[in-house]
Amino acid sequence: MTAIPAARPTGAHRGRRQPGRRSGLPEDTPRWERPALAAVLVVATVLYAWGIGNAALHPFYGAAIRSMSESWRAFFFGGLDASGSISIDKLPGAFWPDAVSVWLFGPHTWAAALPQVVEGVVTVWLLHRIVRAWAGPLAALIAALTLTLTPVTVVLNRATIPDTALTLLLVAAAGALQKAVRTERLLPLITCGVWVGLAFQAKMLQAWLVLPVFAAVYQLAAPGTRLNRALRVLLAGAVSLAVSCSWVLIAWVTPAASRPYLDGTSNNDPFALVFGYNGLSRFSSDATAFGAVAGTAASRTTGNTGWNMLINHTVGPQVAWFLPLAVLAAVLGIVWRAGQPRTDLLRTGFVMWGGWLAVHTLVFSTSNGNHAYYTAVIAPALAALAGGGLALFRAEYEAKHEPKPEAHTGWEPEAEHEVGGRRHLALPAAIALTAAWALVLDWPTRFVSWLLPVAVMLALCGVVGLSSRGPRTSPRRVHAALTAGIAATLVVPAGWAVSGLNPLYAGAATSPMAGPVGKSYYAHPRHAPRRRGLGEPNARDTALLDYLTTHRHGEKYLLATQAAYTAEPLLRAKSEPILVMGGFTGSTPFPTTQQLGSLVTTDQLRYALLTTQRPTTPATTWVKSHCTRIRPTAYGRRTAGTFALYDCNPQR
Repeated sequence: MTAIPAARPTGAHRGRRQPGRRSGLPEDTPRWERPALAAVLVVATVLYAWGIGNAALHPFYGAAIRSMSESWRAFFFGGLDASGSISIDKLPGAFWPDAVSVWLFGPHTWAAALPQVVEGVVTVWLLHRIVRAWAGPLAALIAALTLTLTPVTVVLNRATIPDTALTLLLVAAAGALQKAVRTERLLPLITCGVWVGLAFQAKMLQAWLVLPVFAAVYQLAAPGTRLNRALRVLLAGAVSLAVSCSWVLIAWVTPAASRPYLDGTSNNDPFALVFGYNGLSRFSSDATAFGAVAGTAASRTTGNTGWNMLINHTVGPQVAWFLPLAVLAAVLGIVWRAGQPRTDLLRTGFVMWGGWLAVHTLVFSTSNGNHAYYTAVIAPALAALAGGGLALFRAEYEAKHEPKPEAHTGWEPEAEHEVGGRRHLALPAAIALTAAWALVLDWPTRFVSWLLPVAVMLALCGVVGLSSRGPRTSPRRVHAALTAGIAATLVVPAGWAVSGLNPLYAGAATSPMAGPVGKSYYAHPRHAPRRRGLGEPNARDTALLDYLTTHRHGEKYLLATQAAYTAEPLLRAKSEPILVMGGFTGSTPFPTTQQLGSLVTTDQLRYALLTTQRPTTPATTWVKSHCTRIRPTAYGRRTAGTFALYDCNPQR
């Protein structure tokens, strides 16, 4: 099998192409690499795109995507409705590709989900390139396949949630950093800062979690003097900060009357949206810091936190299949390269991906609650460490059984470890550990119990075949044993990943999760939940829209709703200006009672739809005291249920 490539020498000549070479994979590409990569990308495309017409369209984000496709104001500021009266409670960057897709192809569910599929496949391809440049073709193929088959990655790439774009942009940033360290050029480091800044537009402060790791990696491993490295890091950090805060600054200088009210804030301040509502409130029950609305923390999930978060029965099967292998690879990759120069690129990769994993684990463990899909951002780090670790262990294994002192690969052990050492045991041990860990993660549900014997048999074949190697053992037998061992590590997570193609095992649209875990599965133990896409209203919503349209006489807004929960199905069904009172949580102080009264008296608003599922606010109190409740039968309902429609100008 192809040996792991040597560490490239330092110097300005690194990274240059040979004359006449075209872009693409290096010249030493083994014959199996291109077909194998193509097969992995095909598998990723099928897993992410299968049944895309019934994709998990997030109710809140789906409504915003349709509105953003209809109005430039709503597009740039992330307006929840086409008039852009109030924004979503996130920065809009992650949804711009979705809105463009809906604008191009029409209001279809598959059009809204298509960018996520593309982003997911590109992430797999990009990770392959990055890991190959670091650890060689075998590591790259394992990393790409591992990321492809990570269950949370599959279900997330079939949804409309910002974490897919965040992951892609951060992987691109890691690739730029790796190139900056390898080539000693400034431009890749600046590019890394740009990618992180764009990732900030997708998921705000979460994008900055990699910055301390990236800064430490460059300062540790890049060529040049300490001062020069520090100055370059500061410059790249400044670029990242400028790109990150660009939208926030534009929104801040834009007059309030010329943009939507920013949801989640008590003072219509973009800095409160980013650093308060989506920042400090993640770590404190006091959500009013920096101008965030009260009750922010209470509106979020309270589970999946603490030091066991990554291995609990809900999150573990989503992402943690290669966690022990990744930790082992990071530790041994750093320890075994301890005697190498500071600029050793092989050790640098383990530091970068290991730091990525460690920082995210620390932050997730100390926050006040996480959706399981948040952990998708660590999947590339786990995949890279799994690929790089197995490649490293294989190199040590080959060096033990077939020492070749004349071949300087850069991965070979030092002379004192070539004979009689135990590093060669890391490869079969890693395979056995990963297969055993898969049994632990699947055991609480026994979801793919029929695959457990397959994993055990493959692991035994791999471990026994590698452990019993002798002088007369044929290379084909060793390769077969290694292939069986790698397959053993992938088969059980692959079963969970494929289950995400069935809506019954894909979680809720608001919280994608693979397999029989989470509230969405237990709420529908026998049937998959019915998902309403763009342009697919149910009979109840159709009747309400018909009633409102028939009785509309030139008002700007079709109606006002109490919180986004009430408006979401109507906005997904038909792009109309709807005044969403209270925003996502229902607690955002917009509109004020004075603004609401002015809209009614100037004939810009007539109807209001309230619900008992959201908190009472001054605006809803005003509606109940100034407007007339309409009988449910008038708009196609037998009973009001949790909703009530009011007419604020019955004289018209």
